[in-house]
Amino acid sequence: MDIRYSCSPNDVKRYTTDELRKEFLITNLYTPDKVTAVYSHVDRMVTVGIMPVSRKLSIDDGINVWANFGTHYFLERREAGVFNLGGAGKIEADGTTYELGYKDCLYITKGTEKVFFSSNDANNPAKFYMVSAPAHTSYETRLIKIADAAKKPLGDPKTSNKRVINQFIHPDVLKTCQLSMGLTELDPGSVWNTMPVHTHERRMEIYTYFEIPEGNVVIHFMGQGKETRHIVMNNFEAVISPSWSIHAGAGTSNYSFIWAMGGENQEFDDMDTIPPTEMK
Repeated sequence: MDIRYSCSPNDVKRYTTDELRKEFLITNLYTPDKVTAVYSHVDRMVTVGIMPVSRKLSIDDGINVWANFGTHYFLERREAGVFNLGGAGKIEADGTTYELGYKDCLYITKGTEKVFFSSNDANNPAKFYMVSAPAHTSYETRLIKIADAAKKPLGDPKTSNKRVINQFIHPDVLKTCQLSMGLTELDPGSVWNTMPVHTHERRMEIYTYFEIPEGNVVIHFMGQGKETRHIVMNNFEAVISPSWSIHAGAGTSNYSFIWAMGGENQEFDDMDTIPPTEMK
């Protein structure tokens, strides 16, 4: 498991491009028949990519759970949200099987011991994108289809940010300890996923970008509002955003992304907005 440590915003001001990418960018999440995990000490969030092809994979495959978490299994003291960004697949959670199509999501509650991932078609494997946060109690494991997500249209073509926010793991949809996740889809001709930018001191965030057309990229903006930095991102890459950092992207085309948040506050509108004219 790749370990990422917390960074001071005062230090990040002096980072080179390579240093920024090494600390915050997550690449190569989907390798055939492998579980790829990145542990961030920012709110102890774990980002995982799982692509089963020829066999069923366990959530614990390739991870030394005791060494990394001090627990006997991955979700002993954690909850998780999983999106499928590939072909149809299945997740077995303590004996119950859930079928996930493209953009469907499964919330898995704390205390779920046995979790397995498989693809329905090896020629079109599932790509399971998972984010896990520490949890203090158990709720209910639940499958949320893309059609059943709470949909929040936002933005305008005039400002190049017309989009639909699909809320999945969210207080308006189901109860969790601290994890919130959703999927935002930008309309053709729109490129900005968030503007004006914001921070939220009470929680961190992780983005993963996908549906980026071949030959295109997303420019992800981060850093403090008056000390902005950027990372150029490709399809299926993810980025860690500490609570002090803005998190916004502009693509060379429209795209989709998944946001995952963890921290003390689950209120979606708990934001400290920074007007564009005040950014530097």
